[in-house]
Amino acid sequence: MFGTAKSFGVTFAHMFKKQVTEKYPEVRTPTAPRYHGRHILNRHPDGLEKCVGCELCAWACPADAIFVEGGDNTDKTRYSPGERYAVDYQINYARCIFCGLCIEACPTRSLTMSNEYELAADNRRDLIFTKEQLLAPLLEGMEQPPHPMRLGNSEKDYYVKALDNPGTSVGAEKSQAEARQEAAE
Repeated sequence: MFGTAKSFGVTFAHMFKKQVTEKYPEVRTPTAPRYHGRHILNRHPDGLEKCVGCELCAWACPADAIFVEGGDNTDKTRYSPGERYAVDYQINYARCIFCGLCIEACPTRSLTMSNEYELAADNRRDLIFTKEQLLAPLLEGMEQPPHPMRLGNSEKDYYVKALDNPGTSVGAEKSQAEARQEAAE
């Protein structure tokens, strides 16, 4: 008897509270800064891909949602500063659980997650994103690969200077100058 009265009390208390209605798609509320959304394959400032096709992200994925096929760079066709690059890169968003383990496993900070969350599709095939869909767009001053290295003579030059010039990794990496400026403020 007391349990029934208590449950009716909860019901009546909520009946008179103001209802919260979100007017989603017209009004989109911003996500948290560290929200795990759609993946992005980043580029170096000259346009070369940061992904070296090591497949560590695929090994780290608990849902087996990532497929990477690596290939070798040559002097004529260079897609990344390393010896290898990702010939084929796919993420199956029907399987992805957005845990971020692939981001943690990436040694070159190539793979990051954006705040984009609208990934619904009518067809399962549309949820398999290819390398072309995942690659960050070319910004001003970038050149479409394949092309020779422009930021240094070796792979080491790209990764030693990476934190001072993070390329398209907005929010994923901070330059040392920005970190010092924030510490001073």
